[in-house]
Amino acid sequence: MYFTDRGIEELESRRGDEEVSFAWLAEQLRTFVDLHPEFEASTERLATWLARLDDEDDE
Repeated sequence: MYFTDRGIEELESRRGDEEVSFAWLAEQLRTFVDLHPEFEASTERLATWLARLDDEDDE
């Protein structure tokens, strides 16, 4: 188990039944980067990965 799995598991257990829009998620990611600019690169990579999940060219 990766260390980050703990946070993912907590997210799933605490908020796993909720439904959110990608607009809401994008706003939360912006807020997170504003508060923690040192994580800008990894947040950008996650957002780009999520945005391109259906792109056949990336497979």
